[in-house]
Amino acid sequence: MKFIVDQQVEDIEMPENLKLNTFLQEFHSDCPHKECGFGFYGFAFGQSPFPVPQIIQDTLIKNVHKGEYAAVSGIPELRNAISKYNKHYFGIDVIPNRIYVGPGTKELIFNLLEILHGTVILPTPAWLGYLPQIRFLKKNYHMLPTRANKKISPADLRKLALRLQDRQKILILNNPHNPTGLLYDKLELEEIADVCREQNITVISDEIYAQTCYDFSKFVSMGKIYPEGTFVTNGLSKSHAAGGYRLGYVIFPQHAIELKDQFKKILATEYTAVSTPIQHAAVAGFEISSEIDEYFEVTRNIHQIMGEYTYHELSAIEGVKATKPDATFYLLADFNAYSPELQKAKISTSQKLSEALIVHPYHTAIVGGDSLVLERTDFSARIAFVDYNGAAVYKNYLENKPKTSSERTQFVKDNAPKIVLGIKMIEQFFEDLKKNNLHELNAKKSSMITS
Repeated sequence: MKFIVDQQVEDIEMPENLKLNTFLQEFHSDCPHKECGFGFYGFAFGQSPFPVPQIIQDTLIKNVHKGEYAAVSGIPELRNAISKYNKHYFGIDVIPNRIYVGPGTKELIFNLLEILHGTVILPTPAWLGYLPQIRFLKKNYHMLPTRANKKISPADLRKLALRLQDRQKILILNNPHNPTGLLYDKLELEEIADVCREQNITVISDEIYAQTCYDFSKFVSMGKIYPEGTFVTNGLSKSHAAGGYRLGYVIFPQHAIELKDQFKKILATEYTAVSTPIQHAAVAGFEISSEIDEYFEVTRNIHQIMGEYTYHELSAIEGVKATKPDATFYLLADFNAYSPELQKAKISTSQKLSEALIVHPYHTAIVGGDSLVLERTDFSARIAFVDYNGAAVYKNYLENKPKTSSERTQFVKDNAPKIVLGIKMIEQFFEDLKKNNLHELNAKKSSMITS
């Protein structure tokens, strides 16, 4: 029997990060060189390396026996905890019935795009997960390229919104931002909010990296600036290093009463409810405690140390520009100064640059610009600086906190040698490129990604 796949699914491409993951696994097992044994320098995957806070693990163990279905919108204890969490950390006074729990913010953003009518405005560069969802739902969308500072220009947003005929427009705002690591300040958000009010733009504000801000006092939620028109999404994945728990939440705007029943209907139809034991464990993660506060402080300080080192070392490579992160564990590296040399070496797209960097002897994994909704010929890449043993580094930080600039540099060299060596390999790649001495790409390996 021949099974026929729906054309809508046929039209969806495998996400670039999963393509790359498949390629890396196959390359690691097939590479004939003995030096391949260590694997690769992993700048591609955005996952916090730290252990899940012990208080969450312990609470999960205590609740593993709870096999009953939970309420569609989330157990009351969790919604109450999230309400208090947002008031304490973000200054958002939100009642629990404006909060819905889902299996990760990725799913909740998908659910929001399902129920909200209108054209989607997607600023670029962007997290690689937004565009496939928009396309899958067959939403009308327009890119909003950011300028040199890699942030949304209110003037450009207004100009684009005036061209769109829909009564409602939907802006996806990611703050702090993946892939640049940049943070919007209060004034920047207020200027964007002014345009949104004027042009009837609804905002989906993806704030999953909020707790990773190096200076947490600088974070401001769009839900506080534009409460009447913003859906705020957040969760456990990045702040609590619990991506595998698959738990996120969305805060609905003020007075969005007419949407609640529609949204609940979608959640009940698609996944009934989030795992009950996971929800109980999440309560411990969202409750205010000294243990969680210390965890946030230590992990964001380590992210900052790794980010500073990565930024300075990449920027020291001739021709390379990088965004200086204010949060997250990413930055955007711009290799476009080497465009003539890359073209000469028949590396014509950012995807081919990713392929060239992963093969022997460079062994370096990045996420190229086309995966970040940039032009395929834009030789920019997201660099994730998390390739280290998070549990060991956390412990070492507590035992001997680096204070001076030189101590912070030494901390990276001692605790994250693959970050140090990976940056050296990127430098070596471009040195070889300038000398027209690049090692030949293995056609077989290249085809693994592109097929």
